[in-house]
Amino acid sequence: MARIVAVAPALPGNVYAQSEITDTIAPMVTSDAKKQAVLRRLHAGSHVDTRHLVMPIERYRDSSTFTQTNDMFIEVAADLAEAALRKALATAGLEAADVDYLMFTSVTGISAPSIDAILVARLGLRSDLKRVPMYGLGCVAGAAGIARVADYLAGHPDGVAVLVAVELCSLTFQRNDDSTANLVATGLFGDGAAAVVMVGDDRAKRMPVTGPDVVDTRSALYPDTESVIGFTASETGFRIILTAQVSDVIEANFGRDVTGFLDDNDLDLEDIETWVAHPGGPRVLEQFQSSLGLPDGVFDNSWRSLAAVGNLSSVSVLHILAEELTTVHRPGSHGALFALGPGVSAELVLLRWPS
Repeated sequence: MARIVAVAPALPGNVYAQSEITDTIAPMVTSDAKKQAVLRRLHAGSHVDTRHLVMPIERYRDSSTFTQTNDMFIEVAADLAEAALRKALATAGLEAADVDYLMFTSVTGISAPSIDAILVARLGLRSDLKRVPMYGLGCVAGAAGIARVADYLAGHPDGVAVLVAVELCSLTFQRNDDSTANLVATGLFGDGAAAVVMVGDDRAKRMPVTGPDVVDTRSALYPDTESVIGFTASETGFRIILTAQVSDVIEANFGRDVTGFLDDNDLDLEDIETWVAHPGGPRVLEQFQSSLGLPDGVFDNSWRSLAAVGNLSSVSVLHILAEELTTVHRPGSHGALFALGPGVSAELVLLRWPS
C-alpha cells in the first residue's frame, strides 16, 4: 500500500480577476457583439473569481504561433515543475537522490526530451531514475497519476515515487474562435502545477504520518465518448473539444461506478468523510453531486479551488489534495479522490488516513 506524504502546488505569479480576463480577451475571440455577450455571460457564470496566467495579460493580445507558445510551455513548465517538486520533497523531509520513480503529466504542451528529463539535472535526481512521461489524459491525469504511482509502489515497498503535473491552459488560447467550446474554455481554465511525493509501505513505517494511504484505485473508460472532451491539433495549437454530453456521461455512469467501487471495499457513500472532486466546472460538480445523491457542502473544497484558480486540468485535484493535507482527519477515516477526462475516462482513488 502506498502513502501520500506530501503535495505541493505551484502557480504562476500573474493573477487576474475573472472580469479583467474577460474584458481583455472578449474582442480577441470575436467581434460579434452578440457572441461577446454570450462569452461574458458564460464567464460570469463559471464560478471562477481569479486565475493565474503564465504571461502578463496584455501579452495575450499578441498573435503567437504554435512553435512560440510551445517553447514557452517548455520553459515555464520546467520552472513550475521544479518549484513544486522542490517544495514537496522538502515537506516530506526527503532529498532528490531519494527518488526512485518520477511520473510527469501534462496535456497543454509537448517536449522531447520531456519535462521530467529536464528536472533530473536541475534537482540532482539520480541518473538511474525511472521516468514515465504521460500525455493525453487531460483532466483525469492527476487522479490517474496517483493511481499509477501507487501501482509502482505496490511492487517497491521501500521506494520513493513522485508525480509532477503541469498544465498551462492559457497557452492553448485560440483567437477568432467563437465556438461554444472556446467561449466556455476561455472563462474556465487556468495555469498551475503540483508535485506529489508517495512512498511504499515499508518506507512509510519509517516516516512520520503526514498523509493518507492509497487503499484502492479503479479506472473506467466509457465507450463511444471520444468526441465529448479533448483537444484537436491545429496550425495555431490545441483547440478545445468540450461538449454538453459530459453531464450525460456522468449521469449515466458515475454514480454506479463509485458505489460499485466502494462496495468492493466494503464501504458505502456514507463512509466517505473527505471528497476530492475534480472541479471541471459548475455543471460538472453539480452532476457529480447529483449522480451520487450527496448533500450540499461535500464538494466545498472543489468549489473554493474553482473560484480561486479555475480549472487546472490534471493539476486541480492535486491542489485540493494539498489543501486537505493541511487539515486534521480522523484516524481510519476514508476519502475519495476522482476526476474525469478525455476518453471519456474516469479515475477513482480510495484514501484512508492512518492511525
